[in-house]
This record gives sequence, structure tokens and C-alpha cells, in this order.
Amino acid sequence: MLRCIAPLRFSRIIERGGPIPEKTQMMEKIQKSSEEWAKILNKQEFDVIRNKGTEPPRSGEYDKLYPKEGYFKCRACDFPLYSAKAKFDSGCGWPAYNACFHSSVGCHVKSEVDNSVGMERIEILCARCDGHLGHVFYGEKGPNTERHCVNSVSVKFDKGSPNMNVTNGPVEVKRSK
Repeated sequence: MLRCIAPLRFSRIIERGGPIPEKTQMMEKIQKSSEEWAKILNKQEFDVIRNKGTEPPRSGEYDKLYPKEGYFKCRACDFPLYSAKAKFDSGCGWPAYNACFHSSVGCHVKSEVDNSVGMERIEILCARCDGHLGHVFYGEKGPNTERHCVNSVSVKFDKGSPNMNVTNGPVEVKRSK
């Protein structure tokens, strides 16, 4: 069974909304050149999603949006990422989620170690198109908790349901050795 692994100090598996589905299919990856992405995304979207930028705090359209139903998908490729029920008010100035979607293709959010600001952070990306979402932080609300700090410009809200069977669970963190 696929499990998403948090850093060692938070290694206990967190299951929210039921067991994580077994990975039974390959994910269809989306790969485009910078020129192709620039035709699809506006300037701010391209800067954040493709160049790993950050929108100013408290400026995003979803910072204060707390729907009871629906989901958030990748703005670049429409891949379902987060349930509206996983969104919470963290006070950080960016949309925050405590879990991400998993399905038969695996964890919908992937991670990479980010040392770009002189400290180790965990960057989160869309698992389908590698679009930059933000960063994930651990243990702020107690052991084994996650806060996915996501740029509003990286996601789109959809009032419906994803067109696949998904459950909520922790992000898979790949640590450098």
C-alpha cells in the first residue's frame, strides 16, 4: 500500500478520511516548455508556478475563502490537489491545507527539499505538472500535523467533485541524504 512519508520526527502516518488508496495506475505527467507554459499562464501565474515565486501575503483570492464543499486543483493542469474540507485558517497570509489528495495514481502533491533561502524547507509541487504550490510545515499544531502553505495563484477552486476517487492524507516528503 502506498504511504506518504513525513520527515523522521513526524514519521507516524496520518490518515484523514480513510486509508490511502493503493497505487494501481501510472500518473499521466504533463511536460511543456517554458514557452508553452507562458502561453497558458499569465505573468504572475508563470512567475509563481514555473519560476517558484511567491505572491505577497494576504493578497491571494483564496486566502480568506473557506468553502464547505468542493476542491482546489492545480491552476496549470487542473489536477485535483486539496479538498475544501482540508483548508483552514492558519493566519499565515496564504491558503493553508492540512492534507492533500491521494488516489490510485499516488499522492497528488510531491515534495522537494528547498535550500534557496539559506535554510531547509520542503517545497510542494503538483505531482502531475511539477508546478510550484508553496511549502509544507510540520508540527505547528502538535505532533504529526502538516500545514501546506499554498500560493492562491497556484490553485483554482472548483465547486464540484474531482472526477476520480480520492482520499486525504499527508504529503510524501523526500529528504536529502
